Amino acid sequence: MDVDLRLLRYFAAVAEEGSLTGAAERLFVSQPALTKRIRRLEDGLGVRLFARSRSGMALTEAGRELASRVPALLDAWDEAVRATGRAARVLRLGFLDAGAVGAVPEVIADFRRARPEWRVELRQSDWSDPSAGLARGEVDAALVRLPFPGQRRWAVRELFTEDRGVLLPARHPLAHRETVEFRELWDEPFVSAGAETGAWREHWLATEERAGHPVRIGAVTSRPDEWLGAVAGGCVALAPASAARFHSHPDVVFRPVRGVSPSRVGLARPRGRTREPVLDQLLEAIARRLSRS
Repeated sequence: MDVDLRLLRYFAAVAEEGSLTGAAERLFVSQPALTKRIRRLEDGLGVRLFARSRSGMALTEAGRELASRVPALLDAWDEAVRATGRAARVLRLGFLDAGAVGAVPEVIADFRRARPEWRVELRQSDWSDPSAGLARGEVDAALVRLPFPGQRRWAVRELFTEDRGVLLPARHPLAHRETVEFRELWDEPFVSAGAETGAWREHWLATEERAGHPVRIGAVTSRPDEWLGAVAGGCVALAPASAARFHSHPDVVFRPVRGVSPSRVGLARPRGRTREPVLDQLLEAIARRLSRS
């Protein structure tokens, strides 16, 4: 049978994590969606790959055989993709939001002047993938907001921190304030990323800075326009300070917040790969520029 490589990535994640919960968090997909994809792979192969129980997902004998071969297969494919990019002289850099990118376009412009034979592509991911394309093998490196699920799997270099504030409906009683205390927002309906984004979602709800106060979810979104629309409709949302520069809506205001930790921006790339001089040159230039800006 012809197999979608994504199904093999899902299989490998479940095999390594030993549970749907851990694999779903790592892959930024819901557990029901992951279950369907594993069953699709099993149906296509005509074998059961996992024995399911309350304690987790144990590999069957057939599953162990496949699990022994899939990592090498995926590594070979990823290397083929990278080699193709090198041959075409293309570097792919993922990102989530303009605030994390900062002066990167200027760095890329300098890089292109120095290496005109190379093309650099900036690829934006929505918030359903906090790894900005790394987890899906879509980019060579990414500018990410920390923390994000599965972060330990990548080589991450922290570049800078940025204060977090709050987006409020312009008619909100706190909208006239110069600064808002976070505890004043605890009972507000918050805009949230999907539950599958795990630690990243929790960071942008500041769940660990609520003294145990429960979060009230008012809307779930994965795109900036949906995010702003939900705030205009009556929700609130924590946001990096740069959001005030890059995102605007006539019915939304940004206010600084006291009582929440800052957002951290990092540069992430796969671990354990052979160093690639041209990519290293670009990433080092980005790190130098953003670390001092």
